[in-house]
Amino acid sequence: MIAAGDYEFLQQFLKQRSGLNLSQEKQYLIESRLTPVARKAGLANVEELIAGLRAAPTGAVADAVVEAMTTNESSFFRDKTPFEAFISFMVPSLIDRRGSRLIRVWCAAASTGQEPYSLAMILKENAHLLPGVTVEILATDIAAHVLDRAREGIYSAFEVQRGLPIQYLLKYFEQKGDQWQIRPEIRAMVQFRQFNLLQSFAGLGTFDIIFCRNVLIYFDIPTKADVLSRMAKVLAPDGYLVLGAAETVMGISDAFRSASGRPGVYIPNRMAEAAE
Repeated sequence: MIAAGDYEFLQQFLKQRSGLNLSQEKQYLIESRLTPVARKAGLANVEELIAGLRAAPTGAVADAVVEAMTTNESSFFRDKTPFEAFISFMVPSLIDRRGSRLIRVWCAAASTGQEPYSLAMILKENAHLLPGVTVEILATDIAAHVLDRAREGIYSAFEVQRGLPIQYLLKYFEQKGDQWQIRPEIRAMVQFRQFNLLQSFAGLGTFDIIFCRNVLIYFDIPTKADVLSRMAKVLAPDGYLVLGAAETVMGISDAFRSASGRPGVYIPNRMAEAAE
């Protein structure tokens, strides 16, 4: 176990760099996740790694520490309900209200890409219901190495067995030895970009739908409130925010309220107030 002072430094470093709220009971993660980073940097142990961070809190090694400590858990069609709401409710509602033929979607903290690719596949599957409609999908994550994997779209047999319908596997993937790669036409539907949620959203443009699932749970309440406030500013007034099943805006942000009858789906308060 690392010294208390080193752990406190690491907590502050991660919070400032990524928003990650590393609690005391997470100390067991330090050795397992940071030892490989230390070895790759030519250092003897985690203690030397942290000493190096104190001296140089930016740069390639610092980036590697952040990437190692952030959780990159994802699966295809995770929790199913948001994807059903996306194609049966959110996209059609936006088209009906506006007559708009362009819809922009942001998948924040997209990890290795299963979420945005799930959206792309379901759009492809239902293209006949959306004639002339273009959906742009931007997928972002703080970790460069997971985005490299996402762009390649190559997954293990275990990964494609987690939530992916067999008909989608056969239709939208090509087998590469003992792995599976998403077909080029699906990969082309998603743009991947490295991005830190603590940064300004100004350069991203505006969105009609934002998926930000299972990431706010790693932030403290002030950071959650800040991220939600800034997301409200880049979300269209009649757009939708999708959070994870265990997440809520209640007691954190008054920028959104729940979309009636749609678990995990939120609408900007200004939209809700205009409808009343």
